[in-house]
Amino acid sequence: MESWWAGERPWLIGVVHLLPLPGAPRTGPGLDAVERRAIEDARALVSGGADAVIVENLGDAPFDADHVAPATVAAMTRLVGAVRAAAPTLRVGVNVLRNDALAALAIAAATGSSFVRVNVHVGAMVTDQGLIEGRARQTLLERNRLGASVGIVADVLVKHAVPLGEPVLEDVARDTALRGGADVLVVSGAGTGRPTDPDRVRRLRSALPRVPVWLGSGTTPERLRDFPPLQGAIVGTWLHRDQDLDAPLDVERIRAMRAALDAHPRD
Repeated sequence: MESWWAGERPWLIGVVHLLPLPGAPRTGPGLDAVERRAIEDARALVSGGADAVIVENLGDAPFDADHVAPATVAAMTRLVGAVRAAAPTLRVGVNVLRNDALAALAIAAATGSSFVRVNVHVGAMVTDQGLIEGRARQTLLERNRLGASVGIVADVLVKHAVPLGEPVLEDVARDTALRGGADVLVVSGAGTGRPTDPDRVRRLRSALPRVPVWLGSGTTPERLRDFPPLQGAIVGTWLHRDQDLDAPLDVERIRAMRAALDAHPRD
């Protein structure tokens, strides 16, 4: 797999949190309006200096566990394509919530996107959708079947979830990367916008020094000072105007985060 995550500075990975799609439990503004907001947010990320963007269907909560409807796949394919066209300088990732890795791969392959995010790639987690089990084998087989050069960005003990038993963080990370074939690991706090523990990052970097690790939640310019050298940070909540997930992304916040990451050492 190509080292598409390489670079001289820590990556800023923004998030396009899609408004509710057609067929979602909450009534949305319609697909045209969702697309307009997605394009607006993607262009804000370009203006602010982001390196990549993850497009995810956050507005569709409460989510299906691991298999979304065909209408969701169709809508997200259109929207990811629109984001790629509006922001051609960004690497684009796809996250189909809660854990439909096969749908994400299909969308990424069809749109020429760079990577997918998989919340539970190996093992099992108890979530608000119930028990979710990782299907790393099926995901990698499907990537091969599609002939897609798509990276797999996988969470280690994902947020909004608790593991079965008491697994060791380093062991889960090794299984995710070395046995599960993930290209990049994500470590997060307990939930959306919740701070990531810097010690968890240090432990993963020590256990797997050759595998890229991205922060997954709660990153702010002030909190960055607590972390060791980084390869990337997925920043969602803080980049929104007033940190309101329903509001558009704020270009000035994006620029502030870009400046903070530029001043932070890259591993």
